[in-house]
Amino acid sequence: MSLGLEAARERVAWLRKQLEAANQAYYQLDKPMLSDSEYDRLLQELAHWEERFPGLRSPDSPTQRVGAAPLDAFASTEYRIPMTSLDNVFAREGFLDWWQRLERALEQPIPALSGEPKFDGLSVNLRYEKGVLVQGGTRGDGVHGEDVTQNVRTIRTIPLVLAGAGWPELLEVRGEVVIPVAAFARLNQEREKNGDPPFANPRNAAAGSLRQLDPAVTARRPLAFFPWGWGESSAPLGNSQLEILERFAQWGFRLSGWQRRIENQAAAEAYYAELLAKREDLPFEIDGLVFKLDDVALRERAGFTARAPRWAIAYKFPAHEESTRVLDIVPSVGRTGVITPVAILEPVVVAGVTVSRASLHNYEEVQRKDVRIGDTVLVRRAGDVIPEIIQVLLDHRPPTAQAWQMPARCPVCASEVLRLGEEVAYRCTGGLFCPAQRIGALLHFVSRRAMDIRGLGEKLAQQLVDSGLVKTVADLYKLTPEALLHLERMGNRSAQKLVAEIHASTNTTLPRFLYALGIPQVGETTARTLAHFYPDLDRLLAAKEEELQQIPDVGPTIAAAIVHFFAQPHNLEVIAALRAAGIHWPAAATAVKQGIWSGKTFVLTGTLADFTREQAKSLIEERGGKVVNSVSKHTDYLLLGKDPGSKWEKALALGIPIMGEEDFRALLAHQPKQ
Repeated sequence: MSLGLEAARERVAWLRKQLEAANQAYYQLDKPMLSDSEYDRLLQELAHWEERFPGLRSPDSPTQRVGAAPLDAFASTEYRIPMTSLDNVFAREGFLDWWQRLERALEQPIPALSGEPKFDGLSVNLRYEKGVLVQGGTRGDGVHGEDVTQNVRTIRTIPLVLAGAGWPELLEVRGEVVIPVAAFARLNQEREKNGDPPFANPRNAAAGSLRQLDPAVTARRPLAFFPWGWGESSAPLGNSQLEILERFAQWGFRLSGWQRRIENQAAAEAYYAELLAKREDLPFEIDGLVFKLDDVALRERAGFTARAPRWAIAYKFPAHEESTRVLDIVPSVGRTGVITPVAILEPVVVAGVTVSRASLHNYEEVQRKDVRIGDTVLVRRAGDVIPEIIQVLLDHRPPTAQAWQMPARCPVCASEVLRLGEEVAYRCTGGLFCPAQRIGALLHFVSRRAMDIRGLGEKLAQQLVDSGLVKTVADLYKLTPEALLHLERMGNRSAQKLVAEIHASTNTTLPRFLYALGIPQVGETTARTLAHFYPDLDRLLAAKEEELQQIPDVGPTIAAAIVHFFAQPHNLEVIAALRAAGIHWPAAATAVKQGIWSGKTFVLTGTLADFTREQAKSLIEERGGKVVNSVSKHTDYLLLGKDPGSKWEKALALGIPIMGEEDFRALLAHQPKQ
């Protein structure tokens, strides 16, 4: 665009204000308000207008300095040789332009470059005197940084005393403090387990860890240091960037192992392509490469700009993070009924891919990150993983931003949405009917421990659903060999065999059938318990939560899941259709034994003289009764032992008949098990 002087002056003032605020948020608060690529675009635009209108250039412009002033919480440290930043390029054309400019400055072809990963961490300066670490400081504004000596001493990859020999009496080693990817994942797992919010990315984690006021906190963080340069030195270190890095390794520093000597442009491009391809597999995060003139003596001929050396360039990879706007948040129903909030985004290119949706994982995550419709957010995409919103840029929040709520009804089938117990997830309770759950419900229903229908795998299940032949699991029992012949790779023999398998599954057991329904929280063991206490399925369908909680191992969460599942009319319709299709189970397979206490509910309290609790429970169940854990109005008897607890008091209050051990023993003698 073209601007006159006054318009350019206003634009420059606005750009400086934005960049200074971003510098403070990034370097001092460790809470970026702009994505890296957006910051770079604004900085490039500011440099453009300052070059076009030199009178607008000022010493305090973000183009003339690096970072921001240090935090007041730390003492200040000063560098005689400034910690300059690097200019950036983002494409091959920019890199080739830099190559040509450097050759013009040198007045000769470039003899060789060093190539190194550009770490995404926090830059520090380490000062050694007589081989001993005496000070560590952050980059700060390039001349004044924060004294973080006590914290850098806790980083195991930073030698407290230089190893080997040949090091100068005064030496400043410069490099990057990072958190390796695997260590970052473990750190966030620990934080989530402790109830702390996870870090957005390794760079923020490294910066926050190094700038802790309590060094003990830093010591617990998995920080690492990689050298990439030097500041003051009382003696020459060598004449080659790569040779000097190797000397650092001899003195006790750790190198990345990816530094490379670059002889020509083709080698530089190959190196870039190689590291870009391996970016996601590296043990540390990088956001590009750094190319430097390897010959240190020649660097003086190339010189510096106001803020960066002409003999080095950062060749950035496509951005992992971009900012965009949340247009909407919609609930997405998965195959198991879990409802996931998904942010609909204003399309933005992240790491070379256009992103328009990002998972928010669960409702707690929406609340923790405080993501609202209308917010501007940072979106991150690493490799081929699903894009993720990592941070809301609160400074950009409009007054009209709307908080999102989990719907009370499934957006697909209108069944009730329920959160069970301590679960994070909200679920659609219409598992047998919900179209979003068809594949998941079908595969569970036919699985080996459920209805055990062989030969119906995921690909065939997908075809049955896509073709419209199966809308609920009850439709399986309507299939004919002729209908199946229209499916891919389905011959007459295979079709006949599958229909026979489906027909054979109608003769089952009640535990298998209950498990096959896919009731949340109800696994095989709970299904067997339910079948034991409710051999009549209709009684189970009508059971209330309080009643179900009397069953051993059925607590409030499982009881709520069962009741809410059977409260959905569509689920009951599918169950009725399954029974109408001929699914049945022998009554003897699950019937409660008949006896003196048939259908009676017992609660045990205190210590029995002649029986253990397990023995008493077995004796009751052998005679048709059941034993539950808590007293309620549904309890028929309280079996009282020595030193009873509060159950005795509650039974008295409710008027529950109380049976002593002597009465219990007498009834056993006159009523053997059935």
